[in-house]
Amino acid sequence: MRIFLTGGTGFIGHFAAREFLENGHSLRILARNPNKIPSLAKHPNVEMLHAGLLDSEAIKKGLKGCEACVHIALGWGETPLAMLANDTTATALFLELAAENGCEKFIYTSSTAACGLQDLYGATKAAGEAYTLGFKKMKRNIIRPGYTFGHLAFPDGVTQPDRRFFNIAKAVKENQIIHLTKYDGTQFIHASQLAKLYAAVLESDLSEEMFFGLGAQWISWKSIAERAIAMRPGTKATIEEEDKGWGSEPNLFPVDKMEKFFGLKFNGNDFIDEHVKWNISLSQ
Repeated sequence: MRIFLTGGTGFIGHFAAREFLENGHSLRILARNPNKIPSLAKHPNVEMLHAGLLDSEAIKKGLKGCEACVHIALGWGETPLAMLANDTTATALFLELAAENGCEKFIYTSSTAACGLQDLYGATKAAGEAYTLGFKKMKRNIIRPGYTFGHLAFPDGVTQPDRRFFNIAKAVKENQIIHLTKYDGTQFIHASQLAKLYAAVLESDLSEEMFFGLGAQWISWKSIAERAIAMRPGTKATIEEEDKGWGSEPNLFPVDKMEKFFGLKFNGNDFIDEHVKWNISLSQ
C-alpha cells in the first residue's frame, strides 16, 4: 500500500514509518525538513515531500496515487485562532484532499487530551475527531495516544520531546533530588508498540472506530525513579513527592478494544528499564 504520512520525521511518526516499511508498504512523507532523518529519507520505499501542513497544492500532488493517509503531525498555536488555523484547519484539509485524490483510508492521530478538553491542545484534538467522524467519504479511524516514550526508531532518529525520563536519569547521575508529584503516573506505551496499533488499524477494513494507544498497566513516575536509582549503586539521589491532593486510585483509559479487534495488548514495563538505561547513558 502507498501511504501518505504526515509527521513521519517526528517522534511517533518515525516509529510508525519504520513499522509501515517493515510491513511492506511504501511511504510519501510530508515534512518541513525532509533531511531531518537521513536514513529514513534514503530508504528505497520512501519519497519525501518538502511542504507544510497547509500547502494545499503540494499536498494534492503528494496524495495522488496513495491509498491511505495517516495524519500524525501537529500544527501548534498559542491562541485559539492560531490553533484553529494551524492544526484544526490542517486536519480538515487533509480529510478533504485525501478523499478528492482517491484515498480509501484515513487515520487521524488524536490524544487522550481530547477526553478532558482542559486546554487548546485537547480542544483541537476533539475538533479533529469530530471532523474525521463527520466526513463520510473514506474509511476513517482515530487513534488516541497517551504518554508515549522511546528513543530512536532509526540510528539518526529522534526521541520523545518530554524530558522527564532524562531529568530523572540526570538527577540520579548527579546525586540530586528527584521532584515528583505524589500518585503521578500513566498507562505508558512504547512508541514501537503504538506503531503496531497504527499498522493494525491501517491494514484493517474498519471505519469510524477509535482506539486508545496506551499500555494496559498504570505505572507511577515514582516506580520509574526507583528503578533509575537502583541502576546506579552508590548514587545519593533521593525522591521528594509533592502532595497535590491527587487520589491514589488511577483513572484508567480502556484499552480492551485493540485486543478485541487485533489481539494487541501492551505493557510499557517491557521497555521502561531499557529506556531509563539509555537516558542514564545520555546524561553522562
